[in-house]
Amino acid sequence: MADTVVNVLWIPAGLSCDGDSVALTNASQPAIEEIALGALPGLPNVKFHWPLIEYSLGGAEFLEAFFKAERGELDPFVLVVEGSIANEKILTEGYWTGFGNEPGTDQPRTFSAWIDALAPKAWAVLAVGTCATYGGIHAMSGNPTGAMGILDYLGWEWKSKFGLPIVCVPGCPIQPDNLSETILYLLWQAAGIAPMIPLDEAGRPTWLFGSTVHEGCDRAGYYEQGDFASEYDSPKCLVKLGCWGPVVKCNVPKRGWTGGVGGCPNVGGICIGCTMPGFPDKFMPFMDEPPGGKLSSAVSTVYGGMVKTLRNFTMNTVDKEPKWRHNRPQLTTGYRPVK
Repeated sequence: MADTVVNVLWIPAGLSCDGDSVALTNASQPAIEEIALGALPGLPNVKFHWPLIEYSLGGAEFLEAFFKAERGELDPFVLVVEGSIANEKILTEGYWTGFGNEPGTDQPRTFSAWIDALAPKAWAVLAVGTCATYGGIHAMSGNPTGAMGILDYLGWEWKSKFGLPIVCVPGCPIQPDNLSETILYLLWQAAGIAPMIPLDEAGRPTWLFGSTVHEGCDRAGYYEQGDFASEYDSPKCLVKLGCWGPVVKCNVPKRGWTGGVGGCPNVGGICIGCTMPGFPDKFMPFMDEPPGGKLSSAVSTVYGGMVKTLRNFTMNTVDKEPKWRHNRPQLTTGYRPVK
């Protein structure tokens, strides 16, 4: 595919705040500019059709690429969806979300109609942010829109015509480098120099979401010793303040947020599980100790207290120099001269 142009059609028309698009502009490993300009080795020719960086006047000029893709005149392309998908079938009039107009009319084309038209023709479908992947905030209990993520809309077993499952990069908002790195991998795969993207059971790239927050957290050692924070300015484990890190798949504590700096537990914030399909309902109320945390932290307090006592004993031992290091006239190192 050296001479092929891979088009990236980005539709941020779902129920969302556009926070994932904004977050991507802050990526640095790699930067989205490096991808868009082809500045990285092995990339095919790439053309983004993304409102955030679009240089056209918008309207019909901008939408032409999307209609070409629908007609089969823009191949291959990656369809990127941002925002949760409202259920248009429950309405008797009006619409929830739209992106441009239906050709020859002044009526909007809904987000779901675009997905219906483009997903079957796409080389890959990439869902960015928790709203697009699993529904997110808009899909919580009691919502009036029937909102859902792309996996619920197309089906969890759905695959593109090229055999790719739906690729999901969750986050509320998304960690910038997680998204840019996933885009880079997909483009390398399109160029034929990367194998099938490895995904977990929820469509997440395994190298990004294969470990829990707890496993990468600097505070995890405190948990092991049963030493928990009671205030937010403490460096200790935050589980008793509401942190779900032990069961949430996310790499933010290791990766940081911007340029390796920041990230929820790194700056004293609890993990509320925003990269998980059960978010937000299964993690609420956010500031309460997680249900499982009450038992596990109680056990950890007892067990951890013993561990901490033993470690303090060992620490006091190894924190002192050996007795033979001294400034006296006797040699007490145990040295025996050879006769």
